[in-house]
Amino acid sequence: MDMIIETLKAFLIGVVEGITEWLPISSTGHMILVDEFVRLQVSDAFRDLFLVVIQIGAILAVIILYFHKLNPLSPKKDAAQKRETWKLWGMVVIGCIPAAIIGIAFDDFFTEHFHNAWTVATALIVYGIVFIVLERHNRKREAAHLAAMTPHGKHARVGSGTDGDDAEMELFRVRTVDDIDWKTALKIGCFQVLAIVPGTSRSGSTIIGGMLCGCSRTAAAEFTFFLAIPIMFGWGLLKTVKYVMELGFSMSATEISVLVTGVVTAFVVSIVSIKFLMGYIKKNDFTAFGVYRIILGVAVLGYFGARLFLG
Repeated sequence: MDMIIETLKAFLIGVVEGITEWLPISSTGHMILVDEFVRLQVSDAFRDLFLVVIQIGAILAVIILYFHKLNPLSPKKDAAQKRETWKLWGMVVIGCIPAAIIGIAFDDFFTEHFHNAWTVATALIVYGIVFIVLERHNRKREAAHLAAMTPHGKHARVGSGTDGDDAEMELFRVRTVDDIDWKTALKIGCFQVLAIVPGTSRSGSTIIGGMLCGCSRTAAAEFTFFLAIPIMFGWGLLKTVKYVMELGFSMSATEISVLVTGVVTAFVVSIVSIKFLMGYIKKNDFTAFGVYRIILGVAVLGYFGARLFLG
């Protein structure tokens, strides 16, 4: 019975991970809330391992969905396309450098001093406001371009027809991930470092960084997915090595069930989440996510503030 209950908890945590890892709403913020109500009855060491390793399930979803695009050895690609794919991987590596350096040096410090509800709530609200302000600015730019490109009072849409494509090019210097150069990749990588503060959201910080660097919403989101592959795989491997060095390879049947369930669930839900996000931003901006972050941040402050007040 205990194994069944813990496995069900792992399933729920996997669902939360699969949704929040890719949407710019902070997986850490949600995990803190989930942990308040659905806490795994396992050792602290295994819990720390579990919360990192289930991210590998989320990463596998990216690899599956974008396998052809990310595969530089695909026989379906010609020589030029293979070079473009190698170039994309080069940009991913460059984008990961800041996070790798800062993350390895300061992760334990930030986890010890900032992994709390107050930091998470503040980061949720602050970056929620940033999303809203940034997208309001983008809408004004889009409206200005539409007005300038509308001949004789006729309506035009950015991205429809040749004129629309020209307007979108002016709005977004980097329209696809293939247009990202090393300077842009490095800048986005620096924004990814902000995610070391719990509640910021890795995807949220890199998407904001991408748009501020001139990337379209689609390019910013896709590059965010690709940046996660080496970062999260590396982090999962590091956590696993630390766990094995401290406790060896031994796991109980319950722990194995929890780990497998969490990883598989995160993988399946991540596929749905990624498809949803990419479809959503083709017709919408990130304002709704900014609003949600603010609401969640206020809810976190309210819940933990009330708990502190009530003793």
